[in-house]
Amino acid sequence: MRVIAGTARRLNLVTVPGTDTRPTTDRIKETLFNILQPDIPGCRFLDLFSGSGGIGIEALSRGAAEAVFVENNRRAAACIRQNLAFTQLSDQARLLESDVLAALTRLEKEKKAFHVIFLDPPYGKGWEQKVLAALGKSCLADEGTLIVAEETEDADFSFAGELGFAVVREKNYKTNKHVFLKRREGSYHV
Repeated sequence: MRVIAGTARRLNLVTVPGTDTRPTTDRIKETLFNILQPDIPGCRFLDLFSGSGGIGIEALSRGAAEAVFVENNRRAAACIRQNLAFTQLSDQARLLESDVLAALTRLEKEKKAFHVIFLDPPYGKGWEQKVLAALGKSCLADEGTLIVAEETEDADFSFAGELGFAVVREKNYKTNKHVFLKRREGSYHV
């Protein structure tokens, strides 16, 4: 796994050995960031279920002003620290070694929305619904925030409307997909 573009371009990142995480492949990451590129420069980026940090690091390398990484697995968090140091992006990053829902509660106290929120939870466990429910009651995602969820190809996001979000785009790959969501106008419940 490597950084595709930007200030840390071509630098290789370490990943967690074993199957605890599923690093996003370089090809899928490149496609994702081709879609996100207009939103990245100067943005606040939140990387939930960060794994080894490849997505948030790519955002920083491409010009994000700040990235917050949330990862509960200690080995993965150690990889994030190592990758941030190696890419020299630590000064723009913050790592919360925490459960995602607890981290969202902690970040809520700062009262600042993120421009882009990326989540790559364990597949098939309902985490995307739990995270969207939390974000629906939070100031972390306003009407300008783009939320991107990585899930299995057959994952159903029909619940999003009930939580105040609309699916604005889906990008399908061979085995998974990225679902792009925005808060529906007037659905801010804080």
